[in-house]
Amino acid sequence: MLYMIVGRDAEDSLPRRQVAREAHLARLVALNEEGRLILAGPLPRIDAEDPGPAGFSGSLVVAEFDSLDAARAWADGDPYIHAGAWLDADVRPFKAVLP
Repeated sequence: MLYMIVGRDAEDSLPRRQVAREAHLARLVALNEEGRLILAGPLPRIDAEDPGPAGFSGSLVVAEFDSLDAARAWADGDPYIHAGAWLDADVRPFKAVLP
């Protein structure tokens, strides 16, 4: 089943994101290589492709997991959580309709 993970950034998270970014992306690449990743990306704090020093307010990941518990465990293990870039992650079932 698909699950939506929304990581909510801490204030001034950009430096912590930069420290943990490589490890965070490696986990996403692994999901993608397994054919389980639907989409992933950051949520800019401002209306801009590159928010610069304004940084991000969070991240969105939509991926396939065996269960809600498995999706929560994956989110809880994210390097952004451990680096303090994300305060927490909201994990919910997701039903794709389009495209």
